[in-house]
Amino acid sequence: MEVTHLSSEGQVTIPKALRDAHRWLAGQELIVVDMGDGILLKPKKSFPETTLEQVAGCLRYRGAPKSLEDMESAIRQGIEEHWGDCS
Repeated sequence: MEVTHLSSEGQVTIPKALRDAHRWLAGQELIVVDMGDGILLKPKKSFPETTLEQVAGCLRYRGAPKSLEDMESAIRQGIEEHWGDCS
């Protein structure tokens, strides 16, 4: 069991042996879970970085391609429906 201290700024140092065991490096984001009688620290898992080539076309669309004007018109219509006349 490792022992650490809470600083006057509310900071806790995670012992090096535990950081090494979990492969946590400086800047690692942690999720803090209140367990009632203590807290649990879990690494925040980020989404893996992807490229446009990896995700383009992941949602299938069947039909004629839409023009830029069609897309802008649909966006404008959605904004008007959601926000109404805010002028």
